[in-house]
Amino acid sequence: MKLIIDILQGMGLASAAGIRPFLPALAAGAFASADIGVDYDHTAFSFLEAPAFLLIVAIVMVVTFLLRARLDTPAGIAALSGIGIGLGALLFAATLDDRNAVWWPGLIGGLLCAALASAAVRDLFTRTRSRLDAEAAAALPIYAEAVAVVLAALAILVPPVSIFAVGFFVWLLLGGRRREGEKYAGLRILR
Repeated sequence: MKLIIDILQGMGLASAAGIRPFLPALAAGAFASADIGVDYDHTAFSFLEAPAFLLIVAIVMVVTFLLRARLDTPAGIAALSGIGIGLGALLFAATLDDRNAVWWPGLIGGLLCAALASAAVRDLFTRTRSRLDAEAAAALPIYAEAVAVVLAALAILVPPVSIFAVGFFVWLLLGGRRREGEKYAGLRILR
């Protein structure tokens, strides 16, 4: 049963990092430092709750927030997604390493969950941003940060929530791709 809880926590943390990488990493580190739900002490991933690591993550988060206009390019979005996928893999593996001897499958699971969440949210924000005015579009990263930190906290405190989150990301990604295919379907009739 503990393994299932750890897998669910890892799925949720990795998915949260796929949305936005920094606040979920800070939340997981804070929960682990307080030994609430997770504890990375005495694991290969104990650095995730070290104050130095958390400070670096916080500084990088502030810098990316200040440079958000420059990061709102395809290259910047890809870089942020890559950081999120990497942190997601680390968080999943660390969660498994907390109470289990084998942690390496968490790297693979974390990569998959974070990549899924990142692709689904990126697709959603691309569609949504085109419909919003500039001021509302500028607020999208703030909403993403809020959703990511709430998902990370829920994944630690109520791990079964992660199943719904991953299912939602699959639905979101498949629904967006379906709508993309339907977008031009009516144009064929006009020929």
